Amino acid sequence: MQKCIGKGSQFEDSGFAYSMSLIAGKYKLPILYSLAFYGPFRYNELKRFLDPISFKTLTSNLKDLEKNGLIIRKEYQEIPPKVEYFLSDKGISLMPILDELCEWGEKNKDEN
Repeated sequence: MQKCIGKGSQFEDSGFAYSMSLIAGKYKLPILYSLAFYGPFRYNELKRFLDPISFKTLTSNLKDLEKNGLIIRKEYQEIPPKVEYFLSDKGISLMPILDELCEWGEKNKDEN
């Protein structure tokens, strides 16, 4: 295992802290995972898929993920307005890590 945080360095300056700042929160990982395997999604489709997430929480999380370059919000010039969300290349590069996390959870969830 490689050490991500060197001795004597600050945790907040580490790659681990940066990674966690992008995906921390109750719904960011489920949003990313949903977009990876079932997306792209329109806003209301994603809201229904992640129920019971609130509109405010979904909006906030989508804005954070877009700001951090993990998802892309695409607006279509049509009436009624249409917006879709999908993973960016940066978001796609995170999927192998999420798959590993999923596999680890499947192997260990019955131990408690």
